[in-house]
Amino acid sequence: MTALLLLPLIAVAAWAGAAWALQRSVLFPAPPASSVSPAAARPSIETILLGPDRVESWFLPAQGVPGHAPVIVFTHGNGELIDHWIDAFSAVAREGVSVLLVEYPGYGRSGGTPSEESITRAMLAAWDTLVARPDVDSDRIIAWGRSLGGGAACALASHRELAALVLESSFTGVRPLARRFGIFGPLVRDPFDNLPVVSEFDRPVLVLHGERDRIIPAEHGVALDRAARDSELVLLPCGHNDCPWQGERVLEFLRRRGMIAWAEGPNGGYFQFHEASTAKARQALPVRSPGRSGAHGRSVAGPSSGLVAR
Repeated sequence: MTALLLLPLIAVAAWAGAAWALQRSVLFPAPPASSVSPAAARPSIETILLGPDRVESWFLPAQGVPGHAPVIVFTHGNGELIDHWIDAFSAVAREGVSVLLVEYPGYGRSGGTPSEESITRAMLAAWDTLVARPDVDSDRIIAWGRSLGGGAACALASHRELAALVLESSFTGVRPLARRFGIFGPLVRDPFDNLPVVSEFDRPVLVLHGERDRIIPAEHGVALDRAARDSELVLLPCGHNDCPWQGERVLEFLRRRGMIAWAEGPNGGYFQFHEASTAKARQALPVRSPGRSGAHGRSVAGPSSGLVAR
């Protein structure tokens, strides 16, 4: 009889042990990577190895901007590599904004193993490296995180000064997602608790999220937006991994918020909108109801697809 009573406890303990042991393979499914860095073939890109794990990062210098330039620190989703983003962010650098693509420990050609602690360590090393550079404006460092990368971006925001924060398809925290799989509270090894970080962040925040996202539901993006002190929410007509490139929208947001000058960059506005025309277009667009109330204002359809909350 005693043995029968113990069986449920044994089963629960076995489940908890498996959840503890296996969750990082789910949260950090590092894809295969080439042993040769794609950056090696691009002389303008500087490879920087961060921290004791020698985490690979690539610095893409702003083109056509003398002196100090703003910089975007980008962190990708959990099934991606910085290799996948080199072309998209090369276009951003051509617009006069430097970029630091930061890999995760244990991903690609980086040493170490991925965890919230090791990723935070790499992010802090990235910030410390940037502020020491003569070509970086340390007052205009922006963190942009996609999916898991939102956790890395918030980890940086909780320890260092940032000019703005961009969270794309990210979560309020890992715990709410883990509960869907029966993993609760203390069993979550890497919680990436973004919500309190965003609520304390006193600079502009841009939240981008797919309305049809089934991996990280859009309610996470809405909650992040509502928690932030100064935020804009864009709900996109897509899921999680099929959303279009948001570089144009992010740079437009940063320019409107004074993080990036409209004149910066040699190309005369590959990404640029004319502010007056954009404002006029927004006024003509239909109001989506119900919108948010209070300090964030109303919701309107955005100028290049998506629902923009202001």
